[in-house]
Parts: sequence; structure tokens; C-alpha cells
Amino acid sequence: MATKKDYYEILGVPRDASQEEIKRAYRKLAVKYHPDKNPGDKEAEEKFKEITEAYAVLSDPEKRKLYDQFGHAAFEQGAGGGYSGGYTGGGFNFEGFDLNDAFKIFEEVFGGGDIFDSIFGGGFSKRRGYSSRGYKKRGDNIQVELPLTLEEIATGTTKKIKYKRYVTCSSCGGTGSKSGKRTTCPTCGGTGQVRDVKRSVFGNVISITTCPTCRGTGEILSDLCPVCNGTGRVKEQEIVEVRIPAGVEEGNYIPLRGKGHQGSNGGPAGDLIVIIREKPHEIFERIGNDLYARLNIPFSKAVLGGKIKIKTLDQKEVEVNIPKGIKSDKVIKLKGKGLVDYETGKRGDLYLRISIIVPDNISSEYKKLIEELAKIEEKEGIKEFLDKDKKIKQ
Repeated sequence: MATKKDYYEILGVPRDASQEEIKRAYRKLAVKYHPDKNPGDKEAEEKFKEITEAYAVLSDPEKRKLYDQFGHAAFEQGAGGGYSGGYTGGGFNFEGFDLNDAFKIFEEVFGGGDIFDSIFGGGFSKRRGYSSRGYKKRGDNIQVELPLTLEEIATGTTKKIKYKRYVTCSSCGGTGSKSGKRTTCPTCGGTGQVRDVKRSVFGNVISITTCPTCRGTGEILSDLCPVCNGTGRVKEQEIVEVRIPAGVEEGNYIPLRGKGHQGSNGGPAGDLIVIIREKPHEIFERIGNDLYARLNIPFSKAVLGGKIKIKTLDQKEVEVNIPKGIKSDKVIKLKGKGLVDYETGKRGDLYLRISIIVPDNISSEYKKLIEELAKIEEKEGIKEFLDKDKKIKQ
């Protein structure tokens, strides 16, 4: 597959461009390279498709987020749930996006025949042979949140998700008709659009709108299916299995292609978007791929130092070296004991903040030893004093 240009570069906008800037750039380029402006120019035709494809992604916040995170791979066939299926009023793939798809998006952006006439001299839809008849609309996406523990995130896991979605009605095969038959809409003659001409002091004003009778399909049903009431879809419960790679983060999402709502008029299904949510952990806190925890040690260990054993997030036992005379709030770093980065495979670190244990209740023996220690501290000149609290400025 040929290397594709960056969508932002195609439209000539920065990566932080607003939706208005993206639309303005598309409108300017679409008019310049439209095939009706450049008859017989194959290069302009390809350019028109290219800029329209770029606009279809960047103008949709959800697709734009996917593109910013995964690039073109987010929409490729077999890319773990990327968009596919030709333009269908919301989704497309790279292989299936054709000139007729580009025309449809162009019409949606410019919004009517009066604008087409002013730009191209009238007759846009007829000249191009474009018709809404049989137009297959892609189904909506479904978003579900998947809560995960840090232990599951650390190792990766597989989860089953139960949800409801619209699927093709088995009774009518998705036609919406009991007999499976459709007839041409008498209002629009099968085009899916109605044309209205009004006279004004400035001349004729032509507008093209979606046919109210067939709602843009160009066809009507003579006998509604009693199961789906003519919609061609019914709601059913689904169970899907999703593999979660190790190291995912809060807000990451995994698109499962074709697991969303079934499209209307035989259109392809949308996607199931699984959004990752992290459950709070009782010990460890995560920042990026690093983990943080408080390590409580007795006073004797803080003074004398030594080695202690702890269990990391993955329940593996590791040895921690405590330096002699360590103070409270000092941090010990255990390299490579954090979470794995699911893109690079590199592991983060584990940071342990030292806290010296001060017991609430002590035995008489413990009390006697502490009193002896207090006498020694006084003799050694170890006593309380004020100092600047540097943590306040952190």
C-alpha cells in the first residue's frame, strides 16, 4: 500500500486547527479541484478525493482523535478495529473511498442546489449522475467504558463485554418490508431529493432538499415488516471478547470494527468503541508508566538501615536496600518495576516514599526502651529544632 500524506498537510492546516479552520480550508480546496471545475483532469479528480477524505476524518472529533493517536493505521483494513466500508455518511476505508463518496461529502458541506448552481452553473447532481437512491448509511458507533484494575493493566487481559445494539432484522432481511419489496418514491422519482425554484428580485433561487416522503432513500415500502416496523433493524444483546494490551491508560480506547449499530438501508455497521477506565488502587498510584507507593519502616530500620522484601504490583517479591539514617519523605527508586509501555515495550519505574512508623500503642518493654533512648538522645545533643518546610514550595 502506497504511503499516504498527512491529512493536516493535505488541507494545509496546523495540527491544532479548529473545526472552523478545517472546514474553511476544505471548502476552498474542494471548489478549486472539483471535477466540474476541471473536466477531464484526472490529477485534479484525485486531488479532490484526497482532500475530501482528509476532511471526512479531521471534521469528525472521534475520527480525528483516532487519527491523532494512531495515524492512518487507525482506519486500515485489519488494523484492530479501524473504520472501513466505503463512505456511508460517517465512515469509510482507504480502499473503498471513491469519487461518488467525495461528491456526497461535498454536497453535505455546501448544503444545496442553489450553491451548486452558483459555483458550477447548475445541474450538478444530474450531470454527475449522483443520486441518493439506495444510499447506504453507516450505523452509529457505540461507546462502552471498561473499568480495569492496575493489576489487569500491568499484565494485559481479555474481557467479555455485554451490550445492546441494532442488528439487521432477520424477518425482512433488513429491507423493512414484509414482502421484501420497495417501490420508487412518487415524490422525488427515486432521486431522494426535491428541487424547489423560487423567484425573487435577484432572480431564481434554487434549493435542493431531502425528500420528506422517502427521507432521501428514493424508495418507499408498500408493506411494513411487523417485527422491525419498517426500520430494517432490531435491538439485540451482544457479547464480545476484547483483548486489552498491557500498559493501557485511562482514556485510551479500542475500536472493534463492525460491532456497533447496523446501518440503515443495508449500510455497514458502526464500531464498538471500548474506553479504558482505571480503578483506583489501594496501594499504588500511577503517573504515566511509573508507579508510586509509600513504604512504612520502623525507626530502627531507618537508623540502622538494612534490606527488606516487598511485593510489586505484579506480586513479584523484590529486595529493597534501606540506607542507614534515611529520613522520612526520602524516595527510593526501583528501576524497571513500573508498568510496561504498550507502544515501546519499555518499563517505567517504582518510586517508594519513606515513612517512619510511630506506633499508637506500645508495650511496657517498648516504652522502657524508648525512655532509655530519649536519655541517650539528650546526652548526644539530638533534640527538636525548627527548619524551613521545603515541601510547601513543591
